[in-house]
Amino acid sequence: MNLRLILTYVILAAASLASLYPALWILLSSFKTGTSLYSETLLPQGLTLDHYRELLSGRKYDYLLWFRNTLKVAVFSTLFGTFLTLLGSYAVARFRFVGRRYGLMGLLVLNMFPGFMSMIAIYVFLLQLNLLNSHWALILVYSSGSFLSNVFVAKGFYDTIPRSLDEAARIDGATNWQIFTRIMIPLSKPMLTYVSLVIFNGAWVDFIFAKLILRTGDKTTLAIGLYDMVSRFNSTDFTIFAAGAVLLAVPVMILFIWLQRFLVDGLTAGAAKG
Repeated sequence: MNLRLILTYVILAAASLASLYPALWILLSSFKTGTSLYSETLLPQGLTLDHYRELLSGRKYDYLLWFRNTLKVAVFSTLFGTFLTLLGSYAVARFRFVGRRYGLMGLLVLNMFPGFMSMIAIYVFLLQLNLLNSHWALILVYSSGSFLSNVFVAKGFYDTIPRSLDEAARIDGATNWQIFTRIMIPLSKPMLTYVSLVIFNGAWVDFIFAKLILRTGDKTTLAIGLYDMVSRFNSTDFTIFAAGAVLLAVPVMILFIWLQRFLVDGLTAGAAKG
Protein backbone atom coordinates (compact mmCIF):
# COMPACT_ATOMS: atom_id res chain seq x y z
CA MET A 1 0.00 0.00 0.00
CA ASN A 2 1.63 3.26 -1.10
CA LEU A 3 1.81 6.45 0.91
CA ARG A 4 -0.76 8.29 -1.23
CA LEU A 5 -3.39 5.57 -0.64
CA ILE A 6 -2.72 5.57 3.11
CA LEU A 7 -3.02 9.35 3.22
CA THR A 8 -6.31 9.13 1.30
CA TYR A 9 -7.72 6.65 3.81
CA VAL A 10 -6.61 8.83 6.73
CA ILE A 11 -8.28 11.93 5.24
CA LEU A 12 -11.48 10.01 4.48
CA ALA A 13 -11.54 8.55 8.01
CA ALA A 14 -11.02 11.99 9.55
CA ALA A 15 -13.74 13.52 7.36
CA SER A 16 -16.15 10.69 8.27
CA LEU A 17 -15.41 11.10 11.97
CA ALA A 18 -15.89 14.88 11.78
CA SER A 19 -19.25 14.35 10.05
CA LEU A 20 -20.56 11.54 12.26
CA TYR A 21 -19.44 12.73 15.69
CA PRO A 22 -21.81 15.74 15.96
CA ALA A 23 -24.74 13.63 14.75
CA LEU A 24 -23.89 10.81 17.19
CA TRP A 25 -23.47 13.31 20.04
CA ILE A 26 -26.86 14.98 19.48
CA LEU A 27 -28.50 11.55 19.09
CA LEU A 28 -27.10 10.28 22.41
CA SER A 29 -27.92 13.60 24.09
CA SER A 30 -31.57 13.18 23.08
CA PHE A 31 -31.70 10.00 25.21
CA LYS A 32 -29.79 11.51 28.15
CA THR A 33 -31.57 11.97 31.47
CA GLY A 34 -31.90 15.52 32.78
CA THR A 35 -31.90 18.78 30.83
CA SER A 36 -28.19 19.50 30.40
CA LEU A 37 -26.29 18.53 27.28
CA TYR A 38 -23.00 18.30 29.16
CA SER A 39 -21.65 14.82 29.79
CA GLU A 40 -18.23 13.59 30.86
CA THR A 41 -18.49 10.64 28.51
CA LEU A 42 -19.87 10.27 25.00
CA LEU A 43 -22.33 7.60 26.20
CA PRO A 44 -24.59 9.15 28.87
CA GLN A 45 -24.86 7.54 32.28
CA GLY A 46 -28.63 7.20 32.08
CA LEU A 47 -30.84 6.74 29.03
CA THR A 48 -34.51 7.68 28.72
CA LEU A 49 -37.25 8.24 26.14
CA ASP A 50 -38.94 10.94 28.24
CA HIS A 51 -37.79 13.77 25.97
CA TYR A 52 -39.47 12.21 22.94
CA ARG A 53 -42.63 11.54 24.98
CA GLU A 54 -42.61 15.17 26.17
CA LEU A 55 -42.31 16.45 22.61
CA LEU A 56 -44.96 14.19 21.10
CA SER A 57 -47.43 14.61 23.97
CA GLY A 58 -47.79 18.32 23.20
CA ARG A 59 -48.07 19.24 26.89
CA LYS A 60 -45.32 21.83 26.81
CA TYR A 61 -44.51 22.40 23.13
CA ASP A 62 -46.65 22.19 19.96
CA TYR A 63 -44.04 20.05 18.25
CA LEU A 64 -46.53 18.07 16.14
CA LEU A 65 -48.09 21.35 14.92
CA TRP A 66 -44.64 22.66 14.00
CA PHE A 67 -43.96 19.37 12.24
CA ARG A 68 -47.20 19.50 10.20
CA ASN A 69 -46.61 23.14 9.24
CA THR A 70 -43.06 22.43 8.12
CA LEU A 71 -44.07 19.32 6.21
CA LYS A 72 -46.81 21.25 4.38
CA VAL A 73 -44.45 24.06 3.42
CA ALA A 74 -41.63 21.70 2.37
CA VAL A 75 -43.82 19.36 0.30
CA PHE A 76 -45.63 22.09 -1.64
CA SER A 77 -42.41 24.07 -2.11
CA THR A 78 -40.77 20.94 -3.52
CA LEU A 79 -43.64 20.23 -5.91
CA PHE A 80 -43.98 23.79 -7.21
CA GLY A 81 -40.24 24.50 -7.20
CA THR A 82 -39.39 21.31 -9.09
CA PHE A 83 -42.17 21.98 -11.63
CA LEU A 84 -40.94 25.53 -12.26
CA THR A 85 -37.33 24.37 -12.57
CA LEU A 86 -38.33 21.58 -14.94
CA LEU A 87 -40.26 23.87 -17.29
CA GLY A 88 -37.85 26.80 -17.16
CA SER A 89 -34.65 24.84 -17.59
CA TYR A 90 -36.08 22.78 -20.46
CA ALA A 91 -37.20 25.93 -22.25
CA VAL A 92 -33.83 27.69 -22.03
CA ALA A 93 -31.92 24.51 -22.89
CA ARG A 94 -33.92 23.41 -25.92
CA PHE A 95 -35.46 26.56 -27.46
CA ARG A 96 -34.11 29.82 -28.80
CA PHE A 97 -36.24 32.90 -28.21
CA VAL A 98 -35.91 36.67 -27.87
CA GLY A 99 -34.31 37.65 -24.55
CA ARG A 100 -33.01 34.14 -23.75
CA ARG A 101 -29.37 35.18 -23.61
CA TYR A 102 -29.93 38.28 -21.51
CA GLY A 103 -32.36 36.43 -19.31
CA LEU A 104 -29.75 33.78 -18.53
CA MET A 105 -27.17 36.51 -17.84
CA GLY A 106 -29.63 38.17 -15.47
CA LEU A 107 -30.24 34.91 -13.61
CA LEU A 108 -26.48 34.34 -13.37
CA VAL A 109 -25.95 37.80 -11.88
CA LEU A 110 -28.82 37.35 -9.41
CA ASN A 111 -27.29 34.03 -8.28
CA MET A 112 -24.20 35.90 -7.11
CA PHE A 113 -26.15 37.75 -4.40
CA PRO A 114 -27.21 36.03 -1.16
CA GLY A 115 -30.91 35.44 -0.83
CA PHE A 116 -31.36 37.41 2.37
CA MET A 117 -30.45 40.63 0.50
CA SER A 118 -33.97 40.48 -0.91
CA MET A 119 -35.64 40.11 2.49
CA ILE A 120 -36.94 43.67 2.77
CA ALA A 121 -38.22 43.69 -0.81
CA ILE A 122 -39.97 40.34 -0.28
CA TYR A 123 -41.47 41.56 2.99
CA VAL A 124 -42.89 44.72 1.37
CA PHE A 125 -44.14 42.74 -1.63
CA LEU A 126 -45.95 40.20 0.57
CA LEU A 127 -47.31 42.99 2.77
CA GLN A 128 -48.88 44.69 -0.26
CA LEU A 129 -50.42 41.39 -1.32
CA ASN A 130 -51.68 40.79 2.24
CA LEU A 131 -49.84 37.47 2.33
CA LEU A 132 -47.79 37.92 5.49
CA ASN A 133 -48.15 35.20 8.15
CA SER A 134 -49.19 32.69 5.52
CA HIS A 135 -47.67 29.33 4.67
CA TRP A 136 -48.48 29.94 1.02
CA ALA A 137 -46.33 33.07 1.06
CA LEU A 138 -43.44 30.97 2.31
CA ILE A 139 -44.14 28.34 -0.36
CA LEU A 140 -44.15 31.10 -3.01
CA VAL A 141 -40.77 32.39 -1.80
CA TYR A 142 -39.15 28.95 -1.69
CA SER A 143 -40.56 27.84 -5.06
CA SER A 144 -39.50 30.94 -6.95
CA GLY A 145 -36.15 31.05 -5.18
CA SER A 146 -35.41 27.43 -6.01
CA PHE A 147 -35.87 28.13 -9.73
CA LEU A 148 -33.26 30.87 -9.53
CA SER A 149 -30.71 28.64 -7.81
CA ASN A 150 -31.33 25.40 -9.75
CA VAL A 151 -32.04 26.49 -13.30
CA PHE A 152 -28.40 26.29 -14.39
CA VAL A 153 -27.95 22.83 -12.88
CA ALA A 154 -31.05 21.59 -14.70
CA LYS A 155 -30.10 23.35 -17.93
CA GLY A 156 -26.66 21.74 -17.80
CA PHE A 157 -28.32 18.34 -17.44
CA TYR A 158 -30.56 18.91 -20.50
CA ASP A 159 -27.56 20.06 -22.50
CA THR A 160 -26.04 16.58 -22.02
CA ILE A 161 -29.07 14.84 -23.58
CA PRO A 162 -28.45 14.40 -27.33
CA ARG A 163 -30.64 16.54 -29.56
CA SER A 164 -30.89 13.57 -31.91
CA LEU A 165 -33.57 12.21 -29.54
CA ASP A 166 -35.73 15.29 -30.19
CA GLU A 167 -35.12 15.13 -33.94
CA ALA A 168 -35.94 11.42 -34.12
CA ALA A 169 -39.17 11.99 -32.20
CA ARG A 170 -40.16 14.88 -34.49
CA ILE A 171 -39.55 12.71 -37.57
CA ASP A 172 -41.99 10.21 -36.00
CA GLY A 173 -44.57 12.99 -35.65
CA ALA A 174 -44.20 13.86 -31.97
CA THR A 175 -45.09 17.38 -30.81
CA ASN A 176 -42.96 19.47 -28.46
CA TRP A 177 -45.24 18.60 -25.56
CA GLN A 178 -45.02 14.85 -26.34
CA ILE A 179 -41.23 15.06 -26.55
CA PHE A 180 -41.14 16.85 -23.23
CA THR A 181 -43.52 14.55 -21.35
CA ARG A 182 -42.66 11.18 -22.90
CA ILE A 183 -38.90 11.51 -23.48
CA MET A 184 -37.39 14.33 -21.46
CA ILE A 185 -39.19 13.90 -18.14
CA PRO A 186 -38.40 10.14 -17.88
CA LEU A 187 -34.75 10.89 -18.70
CA SER A 188 -34.69 13.70 -16.11
CA LYS A 189 -35.21 11.54 -13.01
CA PRO A 190 -31.64 11.97 -11.65
CA MET A 191 -31.82 15.75 -12.09
CA LEU A 192 -35.34 15.98 -10.68
CA THR A 193 -34.29 13.88 -7.71
CA TYR A 194 -31.38 16.19 -6.94
CA VAL A 195 -33.46 19.35 -7.36
CA SER A 196 -36.29 17.95 -5.22
CA LEU A 197 -33.91 17.00 -2.42
CA VAL A 198 -32.28 20.43 -2.45
CA ILE A 199 -35.62 22.28 -2.39
CA PHE A 200 -37.13 20.04 0.29
CA ASN A 201 -34.09 20.26 2.54
CA GLY A 202 -33.89 24.04 2.12
CA ALA A 203 -37.55 24.56 2.98
CA TRP A 204 -37.38 22.03 5.82
CA VAL A 205 -34.62 23.76 7.78
CA ASP A 206 -34.93 27.41 6.70
CA PHE A 207 -35.16 29.86 9.55
CA ILE A 208 -34.57 33.35 8.12
CA PHE A 209 -37.51 33.67 5.73
CA ALA A 210 -39.81 31.65 7.99
CA LYS A 211 -39.06 34.03 10.87
CA LEU A 212 -39.61 37.04 8.58
CA ILE A 213 -42.96 35.92 7.15
CA LEU A 214 -44.64 33.85 9.90
CA ARG A 215 -45.78 35.80 12.95
CA THR A 216 -48.22 33.71 15.02
CA GLY A 217 -47.81 30.48 16.98
CA ASP A 218 -50.24 28.46 14.86
CA LYS A 219 -48.04 29.08 11.78
CA THR A 220 -44.72 28.27 13.45
CA THR A 221 -42.36 25.86 11.71
CA LEU A 222 -39.82 23.50 13.27
CA ALA A 223 -36.84 25.81 12.77
CA ILE A 224 -38.58 28.69 14.57
CA GLY A 225 -40.06 26.47 17.28
CA LEU A 226 -36.78 24.75 18.12
CA TYR A 227 -34.93 28.06 18.14
CA ASP A 228 -37.48 29.60 20.51
CA MET A 229 -37.23 26.49 22.71
CA VAL A 230 -33.62 27.25 23.68
CA SER A 231 -33.27 30.98 23.02
CA ARG A 232 -35.33 32.20 25.95
CA PHE A 233 -33.55 33.58 28.99
CA ASN A 234 -34.72 30.82 31.32
CA SER A 235 -34.60 27.95 28.82
CA THR A 236 -33.28 24.65 30.19
CA ASP A 237 -34.83 22.05 27.87
CA PHE A 238 -31.68 21.33 25.92
CA THR A 239 -32.14 17.55 25.84
CA ILE A 240 -35.70 18.02 24.55
CA PHE A 241 -34.21 20.28 21.90
CA ALA A 242 -31.81 17.44 21.00
CA ALA A 243 -34.76 15.04 20.66
CA GLY A 244 -36.53 17.56 18.42
CA ALA A 245 -33.41 17.92 16.28
CA VAL A 246 -33.19 14.14 15.85
CA LEU A 247 -36.84 13.93 14.76
CA LEU A 248 -36.21 16.86 12.43
CA ALA A 249 -33.65 14.79 10.51
CA VAL A 250 -35.88 11.73 10.06
CA PRO A 251 -38.01 12.92 7.06
CA VAL A 252 -34.92 14.11 5.19
CA MET A 253 -33.22 10.73 5.73
CA ILE A 254 -36.32 8.82 4.60
CA LEU A 255 -36.66 11.01 1.50
CA PHE A 256 -33.00 10.60 0.62
CA ILE A 257 -33.11 6.80 1.05
CA TRP A 258 -36.26 6.60 -1.08
CA LEU A 259 -34.94 8.83 -3.87
CA GLN A 260 -31.34 7.66 -4.04
CA ARG A 261 -32.25 4.87 -6.45
CA PHE A 262 -32.99 7.56 -9.03
CA LEU A 263 -29.56 9.10 -8.57
CA VAL A 264 -27.95 6.77 -11.05
CA ASP A 265 -25.24 8.06 -13.29
CA GLY A 266 -25.35 7.16 -16.91
CA LEU A 267 -29.11 6.83 -17.14
CA THR A 268 -29.06 8.61 -20.46
CA ALA A 269 -25.88 6.91 -21.68
CA GLY A 270 -26.59 4.94 -24.81
CA ALA A 271 -30.04 6.45 -25.26
CA ALA A 272 -29.03 7.48 -28.75
CA LYS A 273 -27.22 5.25 -31.14
CA GLY A 274 -24.10 6.75 -32.59
